[in-house]
Amino acid sequence: MLDYSDINCYDIHFMRQFNDAIDSANDDTEIKVVLLKSASARCFCVGADVKAFLANDTSANKEMIDAARSALAKIEASSKIFIAVIGGHTLGGGLEMVMACDLRFAAEGKYVFGLPEVKLGLMPGNGGSVRLPRLIGASRALRLLVTGDNIGPEEAYRIGLVNELCSCEMIDEEAESYARTLAQGASLAIAAIKRSVFDGRHLSLQDALALEDSLVEPLYNSEDAAEGFLAFKEKREPRYRGR
Repeated sequence: MLDYSDINCYDIHFMRQFNDAIDSANDDTEIKVVLLKSASARCFCVGADVKAFLANDTSANKEMIDAARSALAKIEASSKIFIAVIGGHTLGGGLEMVMACDLRFAAEGKYVFGLPEVKLGLMPGNGGSVRLPRLIGASRALRLLVTGDNIGPEEAYRIGLVNELCSCEMIDEEAESYARTLAQGASLAIAAIKRSVFDGRHLSLQDALALEDSLVEPLYNSEDAAEGFLAFKEKREPRYRGR
């Protein structure tokens, strides 16, 4: 059994700072894309600090869970694109962070993804049991959730848990290049697409199509759309300004 204790785990203090960082990114109109990375080469994040969790009472633990759920909801509700860049063990609440992001870039290597909460007699508390089936399908998700088993990055890529699998040497460069390309794109359209995808999946087909219609209509009158058509006509790259 692998021991991940005290290795890049989080507590309530981190979650408060995490919320503040997301708020700052969301409030900055110059930021179009956010890369979520770890300073640790071994672990992206292995979730909550189990020792702190055991020492806390239920109320304190619920406060941390609420802060985590708030942070992840802000990521999904954001008009920015959040990209997780993963190169080490990603477990429990760490995987829940990753799944709340819009895109996931993973490095090749001998590390694991997993939601091991069931092995502690618990279940994921920050959206893991909800987001995982939507990413990889109910059957695959249920197997991972009820066993708490881990999978490697190659398997995570194969089943669609991560979008891109990169070499360890190139992952940062590839993720940053992708982020720069998105940041130069039509940010109003990208934000509308994100809303249609995330909000539309909860709706009936008819309501989802109505949502799409409501989102696309303002784009027709935007400066970005005018620039996009003009650039196409002039056979040049568009210069979008997000308005």
